Amino acid sequence: MSTQPLTTLERIHQAARQEFLAKGFQRASLRKIVQSVGMTTGAFYGYYRSKADLFAALVGPAYDYILGRFLQAQAFAALPPQRQVDQLSQVSGRCMEDILHYAYDHLEACQLLLCCAEGTRYADLVDEMVAVEIQATHNYQDVLGSLGMPSPRIDPQLEHILVTGMFRAFFELVIHAMPLPAAERYLQEMRAFYTAGWMKMMGQT
Repeated sequence: MSTQPLTTLERIHQAARQEFLAKGFQRASLRKIVQSVGMTTGAFYGYYRSKADLFAALVGPAYDYILGRFLQAQAFAALPPQRQVDQLSQVSGRCMEDILHYAYDHLEACQLLLCCAEGTRYADLVDEMVAVEIQATHNYQDVLGSLGMPSPRIDPQLEHILVTGMFRAFFELVIHAMPLPAAERYLQEMRAFYTAGWMKMMGQT
């Protein structure tokens, strides 16, 4: 069966993905990308204004989905207090499963986002998620207090280390592109591990 030849834009994206994955955004050569497609720099600028715009076209949708899905899960805080306690694990688990499956459906874009974005506005994805998670944790502790289940505040530096480690451990599944069934299993085991740890630190065990 014959296949349709790639369009010029598709060839630009293909060459850019290879260059960015090999060198990262900062060290990647726009000139090399353009030359590998067999076009002039002037012709390239008919598609994108800069290397940054080209990178954004490759990773922007993945960034928007991951951060957007994570923020969507924070609507959980609008539930009545007792329902928050009852549904915390379910809501959190569904969110991370959705992100994992999206990442595996868009693996190359997510690997670019997670490994090659230094020097772009996308480089702080994990830090953005950490900041949201820390604030959500504090809000949840307030909910626990309102239900007569007081939760001790965690040392801020330790809290930042633990939350950052949690997200980086999750994204290791994507970075290393392990088989999806294994990644799904590891995610469940990681969630059990971190849930037990957080419950202990919050005085809920």
